[in-house]
Amino acid sequence: MKFDNTTFAQPHAGLKDADIVYVEEVEYGLTRIAAVFSTTLPRIVGPVRSARISDIDLLAQFGKPAFAYSGSQHLLRPVIARASLYDVSGDLGPSGYFRDSNRRAPYNFMGKPALLLDRAPKASTAKDIGFVFSTTAPAGGKAIKSATAPYPASQAQFVWNPSAKSFDVRLNGKAARAAEGGTQHATTVVLQYVRQTDSGYHDKYSGHTPKLDTVGTGKAWVLRDGMAYPVTWSRPSPTGGTTFTGADGQVVAFAPGQVWVALVNNKSKVTLA
Repeated sequence: MKFDNTTFAQPHAGLKDADIVYVEEVEYGLTRIAAVFSTTLPRIVGPVRSARISDIDLLAQFGKPAFAYSGSQHLLRPVIARASLYDVSGDLGPSGYFRDSNRRAPYNFMGKPALLLDRAPKASTAKDIGFVFSTTAPAGGKAIKSATAPYPASQAQFVWNPSAKSFDVRLNGKAARAAEGGTQHATTVVLQYVRQTDSGYHDKYSGHTPKLDTVGTGKAWVLRDGMAYPVTWSRPSPTGGTTFTGADGQVVAFAPGQVWVALVNNKSKVTLA
């Protein structure tokens, strides 16, 4: 499910129930969210926004998932049609979507996951995508209080909350509010450096869409239990998963619970404090 991630999107509905939350840079240095749901389907999600070219590679590791979004650049539509996914977007029918009269347009397009999944009865079920989980934190790492992923016109910050044993999520300088009450939290955060190039796609105002390369290898930070671990990520093929290994060559295990992955331009630098 693609979510808007501007200040007008708050509070996000259903995001608390996602298994994985990806933060992606889009046009003008803003960000969008791609959230993966498997364990729990919330009653309502949103606000739902449009697809981007980077979603294609990102979702390929999940087999053939149901992909919910609110539209796409017209040149991207045939690419989505050829991709390994079931298109359950609003473009292909209104079933499972509605407008929330309590929100301003276009940030009021909402989805009902159960109905959307009914449109893709053969969608892939959960499988191994390389993530390893353990209640025991790895050795090493450095104690941190917060971490910030910078974007030209956006920001994702994660502040360690010892009492909740998770990171409080802050988006665009403010606490990330949840429509169900409270704010968003992450038990594990991955700050993943990726190669970023001009995708060749742009909007009618000439806002160019960046292409985020999530296939290949690069550096990252894994945050859990108030600690930060420098790692190398590797994803050899689009259909394969991503592994995160430490300097000793061992896979760094995530804490059980929701994982946030902030995809960061490898020409930028995250801040650990």
